[in-house]
Amino acid sequence: QVQLVESGGGLVQPGGSLRLSCAASGFSLGYYAIGWFRQAPGKEREGVSCISSSDGSTYVDSVKGRFTISRDNAKNTVYLQMNRLKPEDTAVYYCASPLGSSCSGVLIARHIEVWGQGTLVTVSS
Repeated sequence: QVQLVESGGGLVQPGGSLRLSCAASGFSLGYYAIGWFRQAPGKEREGVSCISSSDGSTYVDSVKGRFTISRDNAKNTVYLQMNRLKPEDTAVYYCASPLGSSCSGVLIARHIEVWGQGTLVTVSS
């Protein structure tokens, strides 16, 4: 069974850092693009970042320079390192994959085949 499981969310003060993990089972994550999305209360889901099978990455403008996406194929896991967090980063964060190699269209959730269950990030003092 193809599955993605997120972890690492929690409560952090503004300016702090968190690292989210997205662990895959049922498939080798290294062959596929993986995207991170978030949905804040009362808002639409937003694509945050994507890493392709060749480790190319893309970010939404609001997180550029603060968030870094990476992968560890040996652990079958993709990470989202989030630094200088702001209250507006508060959301449920999801990872997902189109089960294709490219990030093309991923951040607008095009052709997503598998979603994780989400992990809550709260940025508050």
